[in-house]
Amino acid sequence: MAHVRPTIRVLRHDLGIPIPPANLPLESVEHPLLDKASHQFADPDIAHERIRAIDDTVMFKVKVQRWRGAVWRDEPSADVKAWLVAGGMREEGSGDDFYSALTAETRAARARYNAEHDKPLITDAYSAHLLPGPDDHDRYRLESATRFALRLNRTIRELVCGSLRDGHEHAADFSGFRLGILIRAEDGHETYVAIRITGSVLRDLVTLILSRMPGCPPEAWFPEVALPERDLLPAEQVWSNLMDPKAAALLLDEE
Repeated sequence: MAHVRPTIRVLRHDLGIPIPPANLPLESVEHPLLDKASHQFADPDIAHERIRAIDDTVMFKVKVQRWRGAVWRDEPSADVKAWLVAGGMREEGSGDDFYSALTAETRAARARYNAEHDKPLITDAYSAHLLPGPDDHDRYRLESATRFALRLNRTIRELVCGSLRDGHEHAADFSGFRLGILIRAEDGHETYVAIRITGSVLRDLVTLILSRMPGCPPEAWFPEVALPERDLLPAEQVWSNLMDPKAAALLLDEE
């Protein structure tokens, strides 16, 4: 289902919900208005009612129980396709008071804009202050980085345990690169680790991957010119280290 994402302002001020940690995407926050918006905009066959009084951009109505909201759609190429940009509750006994108040707010914003700028707006409304801003995009990037780090941690652990069990390379694909891990552990000998990265990756990403390997001294990674059984292919890089046998045994015990 395509989720509608709330702006930070909506979440904090309109819905009264604290901003959650970065490992929880804002579109996953549970609230009746967000749930209704996501269901409504996930189905292309559902007709949407436009807020006609807001004429400087296109916004749509979302209604559930006594909650009312305004959804704005970004460009199709954007990471987030739809945003909840305003929300509130209908007063008991009133019909569309939320949208009347929203209209009044955008018209007051237009008046302020025209008072502060030489070139006046020709629209009746001004809603730019409701749309996602730098804080919203920074939060989205933070969530993406957090998701990647959590997936990287989980995948490295799975590849390490798989290679510890059978002595073969185990690999996984990420966006833009492939990660392989080979571990050779012999009784009475050191536990050799090789990490293969295939693809064009930044040095910072290589450092991040190496730093997440359990039981390996971060300062002891050494670039290799070959894998134990073959030479490197184009766009491959390999780094080797020695793993603490106790850390390896602990990982397998936990598995």
